[in-house]
Amino acid sequence: MNIAQYLDSTYLKTPEQSGISHEETLQKDKELTQEAIDNGIFAVMIRPDYVAEIRKYIQERNSNVVVGTVIGFHEGTYSVDEKLAEASKAIEDGADELDFVINYTAYLQGSIELVKEEFVKCTQLSLEHQKVAKWIIEIAALTDEQIADLTKKISTWAEENFSENELSKIFVKSSTGFYQTAEGKPNGATFEGIAIMLSNAGRLPVKAAGGVRTPEDAEKMIKMGVKRIGTSSALGLIKNESSSEGY
Repeated sequence: MNIAQYLDSTYLKTPEQSGISHEETLQKDKELTQEAIDNGIFAVMIRPDYVAEIRKYIQERNSNVVVGTVIGFHEGTYSVDEKLAEASKAIEDGADELDFVINYTAYLQGSIELVKEEFVKCTQLSLEHQKVAKWIIEIAALTDEQIADLTKKISTWAEENFSENELSKIFVKSSTGFYQTAEGKPNGATFEGIAIMLSNAGRLPVKAAGGVRTPEDAEKMIKMGVKRIGTSSALGLIKNESSSEGY
């Protein structure tokens, strides 16, 4: 199986989180991108501040590696207007794919109309610019029943508001990789969580992110039906190496 074509190779730490400078973070993103170019990895997933430079880097090398970025990351509690503004800037800078953190806190509080509004408006912006929109639901913060319900709601809203041809560009994604869990519980994709998402996503594709650390796990996820995998260990996965990386 060609795992590389399913992978979003990811580096999402801010300079503050990693204890390095902006320039050093950009260099890490360039190294990640070069790995993707050299190894047929589908996409790189980076912070919005670095999209313009990485777009330029890819263009200079005549590569078709896809540039993805995160919006409302990682808490998801940005306002709808803030998410729209951040997404608009990322599109202007050359992002191909936008991974929005849904406001799962609002969902848990019962503010369903707010969650629906941000989904519809942000997805509409993405599709108007021929971009892919992925919606991170943060499964580690949800019960199995909530994973099923929120995935189903996203699927229903997508079918109600967008054309059949557009549905393949609207993903439901499992995790940010930054959620803090208790007692060492997984904070990313699990086989159980992904199975629930797949059962409720309807015609929307599913992305598994975080926790996929072996080639065997990646292949199993793909055989289950996921269309993309977000990982900070992309090179290791395609070189048949296990990883202890957190994402």
